[in-house]
Amino acid sequence: MNCAPLYINGEFVETKDKQNVLNPSTGRVIAQASLASEKEINLAIESARKAFDRGDWAGLPFKERKTILFKIAQGILNKAGELAKTETENTGKPIKETTFMDVPSSAKSFEHIANNFESYLSGETLDVVEESRAVLLREPMGVIALIVPWNYPLLIASWKLASALAAGNTVILKPSSLTPLSALELGKIIHEAGVPAGVVNIINASGAKTGQLICSDKRVDMVSFTGSLEVGKEILRYSSANVKKLLMELGGKSASLIFADVDLDTVINSSLCSIFLNQGQMCTAMSRIFVQSEIYDKFVDSFVNKAKAIKLGASDNHETQMGPLITDSQRKKVIAYLEKAKAEGAKILCGGRIPHDPVLKNGYFFEPTVITGVTPNMHIFKEEVFGPVTIIAKFSGPDQAVALANNSDFALAACIFSRNLSLAEKMASRINAGTVWINTYGMFYNRLPYGGFKQSGFGKELGRDGFLEYTRLKNVIIDHSPEGKPLVNYWYGF
Repeated sequence: MNCAPLYINGEFVETKDKQNVLNPSTGRVIAQASLASEKEINLAIESARKAFDRGDWAGLPFKERKTILFKIAQGILNKAGELAKTETENTGKPIKETTFMDVPSSAKSFEHIANNFESYLSGETLDVVEESRAVLLREPMGVIALIVPWNYPLLIASWKLASALAAGNTVILKPSSLTPLSALELGKIIHEAGVPAGVVNIINASGAKTGQLICSDKRVDMVSFTGSLEVGKEILRYSSANVKKLLMELGGKSASLIFADVDLDTVINSSLCSIFLNQGQMCTAMSRIFVQSEIYDKFVDSFVNKAKAIKLGASDNHETQMGPLITDSQRKKVIAYLEKAKAEGAKILCGGRIPHDPVLKNGYFFEPTVITGVTPNMHIFKEEVFGPVTIIAKFSGPDQAVALANNSDFALAACIFSRNLSLAEKMASRINAGTVWINTYGMFYNRLPYGGFKQSGFGKELGRDGFLEYTRLKNVIIDHSPEGKPLVNYWYGF
């Protein structure tokens, strides 16, 4: 069986310790991956530190850096079929999602940054006073740890890598140990593109000890993390050992507000996508759907009927609409939330169980689930389930809709569906969320920033603002006065 190696200091490293990598759709082992010990983790950090301090990457002319970034983008496209298959087998998400969304979007992340990072890095000159001017410089942060989740392992790695590399940083990329294969495959593409040794290091490791080793190390200047709130809190604690910059994209409990003036069929299809895409394993999943009372009953009836018709199946089948959850333990977590919701008085209208189809028995499948009768004090209203589960509740008017949407510790994303764009735009300004979609869901653009507020984290990915997160701002002041430095002369005069 093939064993995916680590990528450290420009070399592919196979370790004695290995892990089995499973296909959630079948429960079968599809590959082995090398596991980094403390020795390999330390080597990856040291390699990134030395490469940055030598200026191997940051010192390259922009033109050469841009060429390499384009080569990475093209390398992803050249291996698109292989990467899509790998991502599907490792995550369980349907092949049509990885083929048409994840892989091409990953390539576009590098392509967009390659085309724009020079303008993003352009400095600014300010005339401070008559005798002085200041130059504001954007510089790389240094060594950055990129910690990537299991729900979009290739895409989120590409988001972070593209910006971090374009800014001139060196990196240690740590994918989830549940889904390491596409990130380790990306190491081959990066190597072939000509990235200097030590600039990119990709390690596979599991457990809190790994996070502590990386995040507390003073050789690491920044940590960019996407994952759960619980792990995010641990990273905050680890990083406090040596002060460094953090970029945190954590959980969500996003709300969709649907007004009575919408085209019902269109909105229902959008809403199904907003919660059941990627089996609901998305930080931006619309797990709370609020519908204006005038159309509530019609919406619920149609939504439930269409949810029941969603085709579950093997992830490598192009007809499959929804694949398995990532692990059996994640499925058990979803079931536990539903049991708690029922005990608190909620009603499950459809789903809520493991499918009976014998073809699916070895995978971690779970039926699309719709819940009503939920109140804001219930756990299912407040906490992130991270599965194919949504609640549907009603509202009477805009004020109540905003109050329901904002009744959450999270503030990542929201949707508003209404033909009254003036109302929708006013509502968007009142909703506490980093991204608000109006009459659509899930549109991400490389030129626009993405990130949340409150317990959903801080900082941005994508766009100019996301790119600048991976830089530091330096202020250089130049004095041109004929008498010399004003403050020095003033003090020396005493």
